[in-house]
Amino acid sequence: MSTTITPVDVPEPAPVPGRGRVLRRLRPGAAVLSGLLLFLSFPPRPLWWLALPAFGLLGWTLRGRRLRAGFGLGYLAGLGFLLPLLVWTGEEVGAGPWLALAGVEALFVAAVGLGITAVSRLPGWPVLAAAVWILGEATRARVPFGGFPWGKIAFGQADGVFLPLAAVGGTPVLGFAVALCGFGLYEVVRQVLKRRRSGTDETPAPVARGPLLAAALAVLVPVTGALAALPLVDDSAEDGTATVAAVQGNVPRLGLDFNSQRRAVLDNHANRTKELAAEVKAGREPQPDLVLWPENSSDIDPYANPDAYEVIDQAVRAIGAPTVIGAVIAPETGKLRNTLIQWNPGRGPVAEYDKRHVQPFGEYIPMRSFVRLFNSNVDRVRRDFGAGTEVGVFDLAGTKVGLATCYEAAFDWAVRDTVTHGAQIISVPSNNATFGRSEMTYQQLAMSRVRAVEHSRSVVVPVTSGVSAVIRPDGEIVAQTKMFTPDVLVEKVPLRSSLTPATRMGTLPEALLVAVAVAGLGWSAARSVRARRGRTGA
Repeated sequence: MSTTITPVDVPEPAPVPGRGRVLRRLRPGAAVLSGLLLFLSFPPRPLWWLALPAFGLLGWTLRGRRLRAGFGLGYLAGLGFLLPLLVWTGEEVGAGPWLALAGVEALFVAAVGLGITAVSRLPGWPVLAAAVWILGEATRARVPFGGFPWGKIAFGQADGVFLPLAAVGGTPVLGFAVALCGFGLYEVVRQVLKRRRSGTDETPAPVARGPLLAAALAVLVPVTGALAALPLVDDSAEDGTATVAAVQGNVPRLGLDFNSQRRAVLDNHANRTKELAAEVKAGREPQPDLVLWPENSSDIDPYANPDAYEVIDQAVRAIGAPTVIGAVIAPETGKLRNTLIQWNPGRGPVAEYDKRHVQPFGEYIPMRSFVRLFNSNVDRVRRDFGAGTEVGVFDLAGTKVGLATCYEAAFDWAVRDTVTHGAQIISVPSNNATFGRSEMTYQQLAMSRVRAVEHSRSVVVPVTSGVSAVIRPDGEIVAQTKMFTPDVLVEKVPLRSSLTPATRMGTLPEALLVAVAVAGLGWSAARSVRARRGRTGA
């Protein structure tokens, strides 16, 4: 006669007296540490893998807590992550704006902490918790003031093994995979320790294999998915190649007063372009098909200032290639415009793109009178910028170049719709002179690397003061400048027109993950209601 032993889910062992109190004391520090690990996983450090233990530690911190505790612990994790990540925002304006921004953005992480706590007792909770994280990212990428997606987990993964997933479903799928893998690692460890604590050396405790298998899949599926997505990462030239020049003219001095150096900045970019023209004529550099200047390379309106117009026109004539100029346009009435101008040799300005997502508290000041009570630097922005409405794609001598100006690179839609409108390469002209030698430029460069893989396009990043770079469609940086050093990059890049699944699907992957998160939160709420009714006998 044989006996069949049916595995059962062994309940958690009774807590050791005093153990719960010790763990409660450790959890706030663990929450902060999880945030710090997330920060350390971001560029310029190539420590992308630290995001996995960060999410694992966050899972341990939040699982099974009360909702109020989950909110507080989430807030601590958010501060640990965002305070060091965003320190560059106070580079020239003091600690006040930096602390305010990090404090407000950490509230979103706090809400995520509450959500993860709510779903943490449900079957398959790592999937639901990772989806809740993406729900939090999707929310703070949209509100308030149009959102602030800086610090999306995907933007720390430019060197990571999960990067090919950007081509599958964009930054939401990439970030979801990282969070899922981290939560899954914690759940694997928890299940193994649970079995060991529940049995003896002679008689291991019977344990359900289902939860352990589910935890293992939460780790294996993202890794396997990333490997399966590798064929989507392709840097071949579908439409030939183009030789691109990215000009970094540099600024005379760091800081907010770079605007007072406007003519010097314009002259720097014009002179560097003329120097490139001389090198081309001497045969030391190839003739570029197109030239890209950074955002704010001409803060003097060339339409209103004939001398600025002439300086730009001479430089473009010298290089003999269509050039994109970053200019500030100041109409007699109305708002300023942060504009990219296509300037053709012999013809002058032929097309414009106005930045569509202008930066709150940088390019315009919401609630100006209220904010002035806390920081008088808001009055440095004496005239607000207005937002454009048209997608930016320039035809530069037959090459279609998509334009996403600086801050716009952080927003999925702002880059994606240039590709769906025909862009064969992407340009992200930027100005980071106000942020000194901080990590901001490296964080932004990592975004462009992720965008390159997401849309399978070369990305050129011309910056006023560094780091400028040329990135291939596989995310590899093939050339870059040093910070605050005048330079020019001349590279041949592949032109591509095919669309990745991420480009084709647009917001659908994010919407599906948000739906999973909402369903999980609804499931948790329904269980809580049933449990309360059961206790009260209702």
